[in-house]
Amino acid sequence: MTAELVRGQNHPLPDNRLEIRVSAGHPVVAGATLADEQGRVAGVEWIAHPGSPALPGVEVSQQAAADHRLAVDLEALPESVHRVSLLLALPVGVGGPSRFGAVAAPFVAVTGLDGTEIASYTITGLDSESAVFALELYRRQGAWKVRAMGQGYEGGLAAMLADQGLERPTELAGTILDAVARGMARSVSAPPPRVPDAERVRHSTPTAPPNAAPDPAAGLPQDPTPPPAQPATSGGPISYAHPRRRPAAPDPQPAPPQSAPAAPPTGPPTPVAGDATGWSMEERLYNQVWGMFEDLARTTAAYRSACDFAESRMDQELDRVLSDPRSRIGGTGDAARAAARAKHDELTDRAREALDRDLAQLVAESEVVEPALPAAFARWDNPVWHAYRVPMEIPMALRLGDLHLPEQTGLRIPMLVRLPLERGLWVDSGRGRSEAANLLDEGTLRRLALDTAVAHAARLLAVYPAGDFTVHVADAAGSGAAALAPLVETGVLAAPPAAGAAGVTALLAQLTERVDLLQMAVRAGAADALPPGFDPGEHLLIVHDFPHGFDDRAVTQLRYLADEGPSVGVHLMMVADREEASAYGPVLDPLWRKLLRITPVADDHLADPWVGHAWTYEPPLVPQGSGILRQVLMQVADARRQWGR
Repeated sequence: MTAELVRGQNHPLPDNRLEIRVSAGHPVVAGATLADEQGRVAGVEWIAHPGSPALPGVEVSQQAAADHRLAVDLEALPESVHRVSLLLALPVGVGGPSRFGAVAAPFVAVTGLDGTEIASYTITGLDSESAVFALELYRRQGAWKVRAMGQGYEGGLAAMLADQGLERPTELAGTILDAVARGMARSVSAPPPRVPDAERVRHSTPTAPPNAAPDPAAGLPQDPTPPPAQPATSGGPISYAHPRRRPAAPDPQPAPPQSAPAAPPTGPPTPVAGDATGWSMEERLYNQVWGMFEDLARTTAAYRSACDFAESRMDQELDRVLSDPRSRIGGTGDAARAAARAKHDELTDRAREALDRDLAQLVAESEVVEPALPAAFARWDNPVWHAYRVPMEIPMALRLGDLHLPEQTGLRIPMLVRLPLERGLWVDSGRGRSEAANLLDEGTLRRLALDTAVAHAARLLAVYPAGDFTVHVADAAGSGAAALAPLVETGVLAAPPAAGAAGVTALLAQLTERVDLLQMAVRAGAADALPPGFDPGEHLLIVHDFPHGFDDRAVTQLRYLADEGPSVGVHLMMVADREEASAYGPVLDPLWRKLLRITPVADDHLADPWVGHAWTYEPPLVPQGSGILRQVLMQVADARRQWGR
């Protein structure tokens, strides 16, 4: 039976190999400190955190997330370690709330490797604290126990580390938060709670009260709390068509008379497109896609954890055999090795069987969901684009590509981001560590990067109503003419691509002035004070081949647009190789972290917000020889001309 602890209470631990699971409802940093019998932490090398996630016996996540799974092996800890303390901290300085009193109370649980919960603790009573020691595992008279702590620190990570007697705690806290910022920059943001349509506010329509300041978290990942389940209406039963995800409630209507109770289902439920919570079919499909993403992340995490346990168990059994000289040779040793291998294979086979069962259900669901997606959620090869018409309102989200894991490369999960965009985009034209990119020559990779940017820009233009989205291009060297041809020739750009230093300077000045005007209107609550004829729509700037042709002033303006633009509807899409921009030094690091990195070829650089898997991203390129992108852009251009009359 699970022990539900309160602050200060302890409970014995029956196992040495454990998991500590954290559920916070909002991204938090999770770490662990190792201390001796007197509670002293010897130094920074005894702290596991996102910048240094693995210590003997302890492994933590490399990023901030709403959910964490920390691995603990008490037998692998150094002999001098008598305490393992779990610390949680809000990623202050990278956006989001700055105190635990503003978010849901974190929940932590200690479990066995099979998921059996041993003890749990809900950390209540926090207010202005931004860091907290959640619980500690401690050794007493040779036995290990867990104690609920809940000790918070208003001074955050720095105060917590100082309390541990560590030298230069502020510097160490800065190192940890910097690692967190890098992790958040590569993380796919989970969907925020649903906002009723009547409350959705366009970035381009400033409606803040007088003297209101812009939201400091604009452009950063949203609160990853899953969308809340909608209350069911009375009058009809609810059918659960997928594990862990509840379908929307049926319309109230009398149930038909039944002469006999229906037979129970004998197999897995048949997947249905739109079988999720939501007030509209678009919202149901959006939530269903995110449910599939989360299900695949968690079922894969369970499989990997089971395989790790099987491997560790086999290693321990082999160590015991080899430690006895009498069993190292001969039949006894061979039999022990064979038995250890058989147990390993049995555990991994059972884990794979469970994984295959879940994957089969998700594949079946994907096969019915993919054809039902609206244009904003669909791949370019979906027939829905051939029936495209310029929409009358903005969709909930936009598809930026596909995601998959190595356990099932054929199962592609759409990567959806909410609209309006909350972060700019960075299409990486460099090689990085991508195997696919390293197989291409530099010129081909640059061309693919700009093709990817054009495809994303075309999608954004296509899903907004006529006149509500404007695209600008800065191509200082003029080297992107061929790839930019679909945008230029169909007439969807606000103006020809800006070339040369003078053209780039004028365009950046125009957009920074726009951000300034909108921010002043927001702060003053005076949207009607904007100049006559001011365009209220969203704007996107595509910057090609950065940093060629950009001086220090232009770099400062780009950073300003990345920081402040999304909150007022001005978005940035960089097409750049980070290595080539290294001449600017670390001054550009905040720019890259503000943008969501995507690649023109497959690359495993994105992480989910639940367990932090490395997901392979694939861009939404137009099929070879297809004219669908130009066809869609021509309709957008026609609609813009009619709108401008």
